[in-house]
Amino acid sequence: MAATDATTGIIGSDAFRLHADDEQAMRQEVHHFEQPRAACIEALKIVQRRHGWVPDGAIPAIARVLGVGPGDVEAVATFYSLIFRQPVGRHVILVCDSSSCFLSGFAELKQALVTQLGIDYGQTTGDDRFTLLPVCCLGACDGAPALMIDDDTYGPVTPGDLPGLLEEYP
Repeated sequence: MAATDATTGIIGSDAFRLHADDEQAMRQEVHHFEQPRAACIEALKIVQRRHGWVPDGAIPAIARVLGVGPGDVEAVATFYSLIFRQPVGRHVILVCDSSSCFLSGFAELKQALVTQLGIDYGQTTGDDRFTLLPVCCLGACDGAPALMIDDDTYGPVTPGDLPGLLEEYP
């Protein structure tokens, strides 16, 4: 195990430092599962909550704490669409492009977001306020077209709703 810096509580090497509180939280998560590998999603979320995303160097650090191979952690990190592998804005907008949303006005909603924010999918506004990403389903078919900003789901959303909605996220 890597050494802990007594002043910062940070564990790890110069490449990536895992905060001691995060390591402790991960170790607690492992006890909820029969297999340590099953705690990968929660461990990734712990890192993402602190950093806003999961840097490459976090993968081996998480693997060491969980006692699994880095490939196992990487496989989960690249599969799970809500784990961000590059920096994102303060607020992440996920636009549902499921069949239900697609048939209910997705194209107009997406175009209005692209126009209003001045970015496309995978991009972040110049002020780091918003990152725009597609998502295959939000489970909000009854409110199609739907989108999610951070942990808040909205739908049905029209292009006219966007200015007021986005203002709620400074």
